[in-house]
Amino acid sequence: PYVVTSLIDAFMKCGDVTSAKALFDRSTKKALSMYGAMMKGLTINDQEEEAIGMFNEIHLDELHRENHSGKQKKLLSEMNTDRFEANIIVYLCLLKALTKLGMLEKAQSFVQQIPGYFLTDHRIGSALIHMWGKVGSVDKAKRIFDKISQPDHIGWTAMINSYGLNGMGDEAVKLFHQMPKESIDHLTYICVLNACSHSGLVDVARSIFNNIQTKTEIIYTTMIDCLSRAAAFEEAQKLIGEFERDHAPAVSVYMPLLSGARNQKYSKLSQEVVDRMQKLFPNMKDSLVAASILLANVYASSGDIGKATDIKIELHKSGAKKRIGVTVTDIDGKLWKFRAHDRSHAESAEIHEQVDRMSKRIIEHGHKYDASWIVRPMEPDETIETLLCGHSERLAMAAHFIRNRKPKRIQMTKNLRICGDCRKS
Repeated sequence: PYVVTSLIDAFMKCGDVTSAKALFDRSTKKALSMYGAMMKGLTINDQEEEAIGMFNEIHLDELHRENHSGKQKKLLSEMNTDRFEANIIVYLCLLKALTKLGMLEKAQSFVQQIPGYFLTDHRIGSALIHMWGKVGSVDKAKRIFDKISQPDHIGWTAMINSYGLNGMGDEAVKLFHQMPKESIDHLTYICVLNACSHSGLVDVARSIFNNIQTKTEIIYTTMIDCLSRAAAFEEAQKLIGEFERDHAPAVSVYMPLLSGARNQKYSKLSQEVVDRMQKLFPNMKDSLVAASILLANVYASSGDIGKATDIKIELHKSGAKKRIGVTVTDIDGKLWKFRAHDRSHAESAEIHEQVDRMSKRIIEHGHKYDASWIVRPMEPDETIETLLCGHSERLAMAAHFIRNRKPKRIQMTKNLRICGDCRKS
């Protein structure tokens, strides 16, 4: 099993999911470690649904299935370290997949299957804190955190990150200051700075950043993101200059500056950033494609459709492939996926009719569609409204309403940036 597990892990790290699956399927005796490697690899390769599905296939040992508490304790005491660790690894892989999927109801249904005695493991506890934060249940994350008598640095950092992911920057900073100084590491700094970034706490972020003794590339990147989100572009550029005095140029520090310029429709700065990236990183094709797409969107949002089109034509000529935006939502325990203007679902006609009803309602309440989020020339039969109403986010929301007129919760995740007009509406 060890050799097969190592090979599966190697294939997955190289992105060769097909070979990993073939090797796994050919194995007659599947150890838990092999399932763990498959689940971990599928999650890394953006196939978290399959990873979660694989958990259902695992024939876990009698400890997992036994319900009598006395027998549980006896079995636990008899279980050797290797078997216990194998179970822990599988549960950690499950939690990572659920975290990446980001759906609360799905997370709840699977967490209930984890026996209580595994929940006392600090690794499981930290993973649960992170997962609950990612799916938007900060209260559950805090309850787990409060039950840990002596959280390690991973537990503290996971809770800080959970606050940050949910726009609770003040709470994240407060917890950061309560954390034992000896437990703080570079990941903690990244999480608290990110929390400040998403909550607009620029002054707090500056104070924390200035007191960090050893600043890594990711710490600089996170601070630059914070400044760029606040449109403090001059300060962000100075920080890039400071970074490059002691480090080799890194593409990561330029992307948040470009993203911030995109938010402000600042085409001049966006062009300057992309020009510099092309000069510094001529061989980093994927990053340059992403930067060029952002630049095209900046020009389109500022009304210069011609320049935006020219950039996209050049990208097409170069063979660059644009990443397709997909919105995922959980409706009655089933995952639905939508692309822009999607009509692949059996209920697509009803979904689009519901989108039309939603559009009329928000217009009645004063919403005005923002044409700056249209990043391509419109066809003669298209309008600003029809283009924006076809976005995958709106289709996913409409699907909820046709199933339940008053849904208790609508939760969606998207693999790309959410459209600003969709967010406002």
